[in-house]
Amino acid sequence: MNPYNRAEIIDHNFLQFLKNNHQPKSIEKISLSDLGLSKSNVISIFESQVFSRHMDIKARELKEKGECFYTIGSSGHESNAVFGNIFPFTDIAFLHYRSGPFFIERSKQLAGSTPLFDMALSFMASSDDPISGGRHKVIGSKSLNIPPQTSTIASHIPKAVGTAFGIDRAKDLKIKERELKSNSIVLCSFGDASANHASALTGINTSRWIKSIGGNVPIIFICEDNGLGISVPTPKGWIESTFSNQDHLKYLRCDGLNIFDTIRVSREADSYCRSNRAPVFLHMKTVRLMGHAGSDIELSYLDESQIESVEKKDPLLLSALSLIDNRLLSTDEVVNLYEHARKRINFIFDQATTKPRLSKASDVMSNIIPKKIRKNHPQSHAEKDREELFGREYKRLSRPMHMAKLINYALLDIMLQYDNALIFGEDVAKKGGVYHITADLYDKFSIRRVFNSPLDETSIIGFASGLAHNGFLPIPEIQFLAYFHNAEDQLRGEAATLSFFSQNQYTNPMVIRIAGLAYQKGFGGHFHNDNSLSIFRDIPGIIVACPSNGADAVKMLRTAMKHAYKNGRIVVFIEPIALYMVKDLYEPKDNKWCFKYPDIEEEHKIGQYVIYGEGNALTIISYGNGLYLSLKAKPEIEKQLKKKIKIIDLCWLSDINIDQLLIDIEPSKKVLIVEECRRSGSYGEGLMSSLYSKSKNNMSIKLHAAEDSFIPLGDAATSTLPSHESIISHALSTYKNE
Repeated sequence: MNPYNRAEIIDHNFLQFLKNNHQPKSIEKISLSDLGLSKSNVISIFESQVFSRHMDIKARELKEKGECFYTIGSSGHESNAVFGNIFPFTDIAFLHYRSGPFFIERSKQLAGSTPLFDMALSFMASSDDPISGGRHKVIGSKSLNIPPQTSTIASHIPKAVGTAFGIDRAKDLKIKERELKSNSIVLCSFGDASANHASALTGINTSRWIKSIGGNVPIIFICEDNGLGISVPTPKGWIESTFSNQDHLKYLRCDGLNIFDTIRVSREADSYCRSNRAPVFLHMKTVRLMGHAGSDIELSYLDESQIESVEKKDPLLLSALSLIDNRLLSTDEVVNLYEHARKRINFIFDQATTKPRLSKASDVMSNIIPKKIRKNHPQSHAEKDREELFGREYKRLSRPMHMAKLINYALLDIMLQYDNALIFGEDVAKKGGVYHITADLYDKFSIRRVFNSPLDETSIIGFASGLAHNGFLPIPEIQFLAYFHNAEDQLRGEAATLSFFSQNQYTNPMVIRIAGLAYQKGFGGHFHNDNSLSIFRDIPGIIVACPSNGADAVKMLRTAMKHAYKNGRIVVFIEPIALYMVKDLYEPKDNKWCFKYPDIEEEHKIGQYVIYGEGNALTIISYGNGLYLSLKAKPEIEKQLKKKIKIIDLCWLSDINIDQLLIDIEPSKKVLIVEECRRSGSYGEGLMSSLYSKSKNNMSIKLHAAEDSFIPLGDAATSTLPSHESIISHALSTYKNE
């Protein structure tokens, strides 16, 4: 046989070993009553293992014909079928990509499930695939409580922790939107190599951190340890030494080559986690067969003797021998089951190759933006409730205030209106945040709804994503814009893709508040005074908001919450730190940048911008600090031009209405975009391109952006940024077409 075709060799060896009636030196004798399973349960688990194996074999055959695209399989990990039997489908499961047996076995809990055909459609990237619609080979099902994952390298672990925390918290708060049963737990599986990833370590650490302070985190981390990360070996004993002695983490180990041991330990893990509402680390030792994926040639980094040694530990063969030796099946019955499964899988996969596939961009993109998930959203509370909540602050609502105070008021109203809203992040509780935006919220809504997080942005965003799986509307806070970059994969690779890969069956609604942008002389470097939003331009489907004044911030925040609640949207809400406490616009103590708190029903539509002035000599387009500085420069620009201009505050940086914007700027023919972020990758750069590509007139458009530089400390802090003076200069130059 071809030494490179390990699927064929493994298939042949399985049958030959059984037919030659070879027996290992010792097979465990078991009592079904001790296992707590019936004979039919054990046979069912084995059958799921067999189906999964034949899927892997068939997928590799079809890949060679160009009819199957992504063949990473489950061979060697077949014992995870046990988890699909032991744990009820009401336990939400975030799965490793080698969890085919789990999926097949869990499907048997729900009448009418068609797991084999569903997985075949996924292998074939067919648009009929019921979970992803042909967008990826994923394991997932809404009815089976399995959110789809792609090639998860631990990035799903932080959100699994958030989901686990949300189960008991939703029960305590009596959240009507909750979806998971109050006594359920969370399953989260991953490989041994993934256990080294920062996302894994932060997720597991967060679960322990919460448990240490008295919180409940009913989650079982299932580490399927096959000893390899593609070609890199995991050091011997590494997983056990790393995770077996950690406080607030129950460590259990099972032999994934022994179906009965896996059943026993799974039951122990289930009992402990469900009763103690505490995290468990279930370490299942297994092997990897047929390489990492279809394109992986093991012989390029392993000797043939090493590969053959691993293949002798085939868990499917060991399961078969265990069933035979314990008289649950005869050898002939095992062979017949195996060959019947081959025929069935061949037929199903061949049928799946005839099913349609995505081809149009519009079809591929149809699920990037979540569809409506709720018809209504909670109404505002009666005025007497608000008065009681605001206390002595209630009488100040009619007074002009700076942005920081108005956002604080908005959050008070939002928490009163949305019972399922939670605010969390670094220092947001008693301290009220670094800038006191969340001041008093902890006292008014308690630690159950306003709480501090570990100093870890990955866990903050992942936690929010997980909470949304159980009906919560998270409002996580990121303390500084630059800190977000530690966690950007949680937004880009997890939260924002969930609707896309699940055909809107799953969504992760949230409103992420981020204090950021530049113009703070008291801070320097790229960690506090960050002027780059380019990461958000690159993520399809999210809403990005950036208010420049307190009144608009309040109305925009209300709109953001409404879209998150009703439509499952993810909103990134950028709050310009430098404008938090600003009260004046032109002169000291003029209070022209203080605004009254908007009436409770006032909102600001997504894509709606604000126009200041009616002149057509020149149009300046900006947002955030750039808008403030442009307005500050407006009188001098008009004085020198001896003509009136207008300034447009974009407010929303995504979903910009380019067509309407062109109508409003067309009379001037001269446009200056003031962009406080770095020129390369900025929203201003993209806006200029969009305006030029759609403009039908000979319009002059210039971009005045920050330099492509990091920001220093002290007097030089604003040297690379647009200023009052530079905006005047660029405005005059744009008008003169210089």
